[in-house]
Amino acid sequence: MRFVNDNGALVFYHNGEMTRIEAWGQDSFRVRSTMLGKFSGNDWALTEACPKITPQITVDEEDHWVGDGTIDKKEIATIINGRLKAVVNFAGIITFYKDDKKILREYFRMYDGTLSRESRCLKVINREWKGIIGGSEYSLNLKFESNDGEKIFGMGQYQQSYLDLKGCVLELAQRNSQISVPFAVSSLGYGFLWNNPAVGQVTFGKNYTEWIARATREMDYWITAADTPKAILENYTSVTGRAEMFPEDLMGLWQCKLRYRTQDEVLTVARQYQKEGIQIDQIVIDFFHWTVQGDWKFDSKYWPDPKAMVDELHSMGIKVIVSVWPSVDRKSENFGPMMERGLLIKTERGAAQTYDYQGDCVEIDPFNPETRKYVWEVCKKNYYDFGIDAFWLDNSEPDYGVYDFDHYRYCDGPALAISNQYPQMYSRIFYDEMSKIGKRPVVNLLRCAWAGSQKYGNVVWSGDVPSTFEAFADQLQCGLNMGLAGIPWWTTDIGGFMTDDVNDPDFRQLLIRWYQFAVYSAVLRMHGDRGPYNIPPLDDRDWGGGYLHTGQPNELWSYGEDNYAIMKKYYDIRISMHDYIKKLYEEAHTNGSPLIRTMFYEFPEDEKCWELQDQYMFGDQYLVAPILHLNQFEREVYLPAGEWKLTSTGEVYQGGCTVNVAAPIEYMPVFEKLS
Repeated sequence: MRFVNDNGALVFYHNGEMTRIEAWGQDSFRVRSTMLGKFSGNDWALTEACPKITPQITVDEEDHWVGDGTIDKKEIATIINGRLKAVVNFAGIITFYKDDKKILREYFRMYDGTLSRESRCLKVINREWKGIIGGSEYSLNLKFESNDGEKIFGMGQYQQSYLDLKGCVLELAQRNSQISVPFAVSSLGYGFLWNNPAVGQVTFGKNYTEWIARATREMDYWITAADTPKAILENYTSVTGRAEMFPEDLMGLWQCKLRYRTQDEVLTVARQYQKEGIQIDQIVIDFFHWTVQGDWKFDSKYWPDPKAMVDELHSMGIKVIVSVWPSVDRKSENFGPMMERGLLIKTERGAAQTYDYQGDCVEIDPFNPETRKYVWEVCKKNYYDFGIDAFWLDNSEPDYGVYDFDHYRYCDGPALAISNQYPQMYSRIFYDEMSKIGKRPVVNLLRCAWAGSQKYGNVVWSGDVPSTFEAFADQLQCGLNMGLAGIPWWTTDIGGFMTDDVNDPDFRQLLIRWYQFAVYSAVLRMHGDRGPYNIPPLDDRDWGGGYLHTGQPNELWSYGEDNYAIMKKYYDIRISMHDYIKKLYEEAHTNGSPLIRTMFYEFPEDEKCWELQDQYMFGDQYLVAPILHLNQFEREVYLPAGEWKLTSTGEVYQGGCTVNVAAPIEYMPVFEKLS
């Protein structure tokens, strides 16, 4: 083992591995390791400039038991940045301390160097590198000791019922409705970013924590220490970036369905909202308004004058967002030029195909700057120059036909090594170019994200989830953990994406409960694929804007007079909270706080709040208790200490206890904090 103070960074060399620990922000370290002799120079999610910090580094000796009863001396190194300290022993095992209390230690079970008094003969090491035959990448396995009683949150969006991720196995990969944002918040007062876009896995086990990258050139993670989740998130977003200030004219209702097929349908809906006295902030033009995938233009048969349509919508105060997919059909006018210039994803074997929905498609390679330039030029000419305000970047994982990540390759390397950054690079096509021409702030809608995506104008929604109460409950966990992973602009399809029968009374009940929840979330957005699918196509072509099915109407008035009255009432509540919601977006911009927050985010000293996952805070003022079950018309709500007013009745409750409140279909329990 050799320790070096390299200009304020602790570097050590052991068995061909070089490891570097350096101060990176307040009370924080970045830790990198490689077997290749030098680092790549990629900062990945750590994009923000940090003030220069000179940590305290010492190299000393400690007693070492040889095994024959004698004691000798071995070197040990320490680096301190504020409240966070890392100690490295002679075997390269790293232990982190917050205020001199151990919070995290690498897992190592060998005869020599093991810090634990447990078994030593397992020959399990802390950082295991295995070379990938025929390539320059390695598979990497990093282990940490587990902490009893610890709770883990964040990590993005996983379709499951668990808010606390301790005991969970999570795939580090992007899929439709699964979003890997590998930042974890610990109840022990630290945050941990796996700063590596490789496909892999993390296990927050009871016996140990294990991070796996299936193909990488270096280990890279970042750790910070703070007393509260709010302070942890502030530290994290200070080094990965924060969302811009959200526009005030997008804080109300967004209207969408699968799918408006013509510009007349869009205008008819917008005009009806005007007649109803409901201001919609944005209307969404969904997929297959185009000719074929990858043409990125309106089908002129059904969209004869997009500019006139946009102009009329703008005159109503409505912005327009249009769907763009990364898939390019072989029949597209852009397929040949893009394939020839190497602007599409490559496959490692077999035919070049990555996606097969409604066409034989290959998806774009956004890691290639020429790809980004090409796609923007086409979209600018065919959309933006008509006045289109924003882009719905769907299928942004990307949605592979088969998630065989080892089969795909980008210009920057194999998909196994960098694929998790794909949605971020895709969004940057539009964020970077729109910013260059003065469109600020940029607000685009995406189905996926990665660490740091919050700074690129991404409203992220939870994907194509079913219209069930079970899925609805999962979305609450998804949204809360996305917020703790640094993604504050998060939303869902109200009512879920997929239902076969809009007339089913159970679905209509679900829709109302989901809508009530959405009013108290970052973005209020109507969307869904609504059956029955008995609306005939507009023509018999097998391509273009007219042939694909459309779902049933999905406007507020589409579900009967009683439901419309409830949705209109909650729309009015949303509008009445405009100034409050603006304040929450300002907080997201200034300190990284999400709009929907776990109970412990606002009440970290209340142990009960760390156990709750079926209620949340909308900012610091409103406690929201969504109704997550069919035919549930009352529920228990825990109120932390203080005075709370039930908004539906005005009744005042003293906190520090659990109360039972009525929840008729007309009301979702919401409490306003008075003191």
